Amino acid sequence: MKINIKNNIWWVGKTDWDLRKFHGDEYSTHHGTTYNSYLIQEEKIVLVDTVWGKYTTEFLSNLSRETDLKKIDYIICNHGETDHSGALPALMDMIPGTPIYCTENGVKSLRGHYHKDWNYVTIKTGDRLSLGNGKELIFIQAPMLHWPDTMFCYLTQDNVLFSNDAFGQHYCSENLFNDLVNQEELYNEAIKYFANILTPFSHLVIRKIEEFVALNLPLDIICTSHGVIWRDDPMQIVKKYLEWSSGYQQDQITLIYDTMWDGTRIIAESIAKGIRLADEKVIVKVFNASNTDKNDIITEIFKSRLVVIGSPTINKGIMHSIAGLLELVRGLKMKNKKAISFGCHGWHNESVDLINEGLKQSGFELISEGIRVNWRPDESCVESLIETGRSLVTR
Repeated sequence: MKINIKNNIWWVGKTDWDLRKFHGDEYSTHHGTTYNSYLIQEEKIVLVDTVWGKYTTEFLSNLSRETDLKKIDYIICNHGETDHSGALPALMDMIPGTPIYCTENGVKSLRGHYHKDWNYVTIKTGDRLSLGNGKELIFIQAPMLHWPDTMFCYLTQDNVLFSNDAFGQHYCSENLFNDLVNQEELYNEAIKYFANILTPFSHLVIRKIEEFVALNLPLDIICTSHGVIWRDDPMQIVKKYLEWSSGYQQDQITLIYDTMWDGTRIIAESIAKGIRLADEKVIVKVFNASNTDKNDIITEIFKSRLVVIGSPTINKGIMHSIAGLLELVRGLKMKNKKAISFGCHGWHNESVDLINEGLKQSGFELISEGIRVNWRPDESCVESLIETGRSLVTR
């Protein structure tokens, strides 16, 4: 099935309602995803990206109903990762010699994945490809948004930007356009996508958006590689990206813990109670890292101005859910975040120091040396923790 995007531009991708994990087990996809491939049918016929390899047969069968595959003049590979390029090997077996336009790093990626010397045509920012009828594709390199090989392409006259992973979401819907879906779900998935994937490259996001704006190209539609197509005020997601790239935070304090015998849970809940008593307007969220989706927690950390994170000491270390979360956070290089650690301990007292070290490596500003509780908190300790929570509102 193809869906018209605008004039001679068609969506020919795949909706994947079943997907619940992406990048191995690294990213949760509660709403599935889409693999967006586009067919441009001007005097020249162009295919922009393909789909994940497991859907190759279905994709090529559907595509062949829309056009004679041998009439495809050009293939655009905006990014070589296999969820975008997976159908290429089978397609190229059918139309060998068809030029594939990509960056130099795109060639490295495609060769690395498929070990094929196809007819690669490398591009740089500003290069153009004529499609006839007065229309051109303008190529824009976009390294690290979110891989070194990534690029965008822009179709003149139709004013459509094919942005690959940028501005996308892992969000599956039969209603392919942003104005037809649930807006709360859409933006929850969009900020989750940014927080978990693009945060380390925030400075590059700003630079690339400024570079595109400087080209002074009108923008009517953004065609992403995953999720919805932005046709209703596409600049709304561009503005959000600029906001999210600039040390983003809400008035939110997020508490995260794991626990053995409820000691750290009591600490977290007592601090949260104190925050709430001090200011009902502050958003307070509490998560047990062992039973909460890690990408959802990352998203809440991204929204927060202050993060409170704790673990008991176990084997002179910390719980593995907290250790893993700290490793994820370290790689994301979030900006403009404060943090405080806490921990319960019995015979040894290493957890707070280890959490502090992880938070420092992640670029968080520590507001104290941490909160240490020996054994299970008693009533007086709970009252003290509530007062600590009160004090955090103004930190």
